[in-house]
Amino acid sequence: MTRVHNWREVLRYAWSIKLNVAAAVLGAIEFILPMFFDSPPFHRGLFAALAALVSLGATIARLLAQPELSGKLDE
Repeated sequence: MTRVHNWREVLRYAWSIKLNVAAAVLGAIEFILPMFFDSPPFHRGLFAALAALVSLGATIARLLAQPELSGKLDE
């Protein structure tokens, strides 16, 4: 396994990375929220459902070309 030559740009600009980070944050909220509230102000599965949707979006974003990262679109 080798990393891509522009890995810093990918970390900074790729939507799949941004969405995966958002999904991780939502998953952490789902885990941590019950520690502070006996009865959380949101439905218990809300953040898990949002994390799943954002993860699906990250998968789709991974398949889409981002010209600013790859240099050109495949035609």
